[in-house]
Amino acid sequence: MKKTNGQKRTYLLIIIPILALFFAFNTLPLIQGVIYSFTNFKGYGSYDFLGIRNYVDLFQDARVGKSYLFTFKFAIVTTIIVNLISLVLALGLNSKIKAKSALRGVYFLPNVLGGLVVGYIFSYLFTYIVPAMGQIMGVEALQQSLLSSTKTAWFAIVIVCAWQSIAMNTIIYISGLQTVPEDVYEAGSIDGATGWKKFKNLTFPLIIPFFTINLVLCMKNFLMVFDQIMALTKGGPAQSTESISYLIYNNGMSGGQFGFQSANAVLFFVVIVIISVFQMNFMGGKEEQL
Repeated sequence: MKKTNGQKRTYLLIIIPILALFFAFNTLPLIQGVIYSFTNFKGYGSYDFLGIRNYVDLFQDARVGKSYLFTFKFAIVTTIIVNLISLVLALGLNSKIKAKSALRGVYFLPNVLGGLVVGYIFSYLFTYIVPAMGQIMGVEALQQSLLSSTKTAWFAIVIVCAWQSIAMNTIIYISGLQTVPEDVYEAGSIDGATGWKKFKNLTFPLIIPFFTINLVLCMKNFLMVFDQIMALTKGGPAQSTESISYLIYNNGMSGGQFGFQSANAVLFFVVIVIISVFQMNFMGGKEEQL
């Protein structure tokens, strides 16, 4: 009995400090942000309560609408690109090839680097190296930095985010492929399933749960894109790559719109939750059908 009480005491001593830290640095700021979203707080000084005025103004602000459109376009395109490339790489790295363990390590390296570090490296490449190579090769399309045009800057961010995100998604897909029993492939080969038919009818249905995980994580992470935009474009040129997260940070912290952007953050949080729940339910239904 004394041993049981001692174990409970030990568990409480471990859990309580963690819960206290979580509440202090996560839950409490969240509650404060929700409260500030109903005020005209500028980040300092006194403030007045405005009710739902900030939320009403969000739907009338053209800049906010533009940032939402860009963020959704970016997130959808990048999610598709990352999952397609990751799945192809996973299939290759899961096959019987030499040095596949070393190759997996090489492909995972981009995920180890920080988003800002990667962003600054690619910023230098897009600004100086790529245009110089374009001039040498005589390719006019490459002679101008991708980051300087409103038409191409967003795709430069797609390239950087995809390059860094493919690593983790590939590892998750490899984990899924390794759960597929060999008996399934043996039975499929007897029925003549090879190539695309083998993947479509045998492999993919069995790794649907891993596809769901990657889809939800990709969409959530890309909707919250910040580091790469901070390092590459800072929302430019002409606010064409201004994501919701960057807009909340930029105008909330230094633009005197703390209360207004707090409302934006609350709305954005609700949007992400709704999208994630929809994805889980939709893909869950697909899993049950298969």
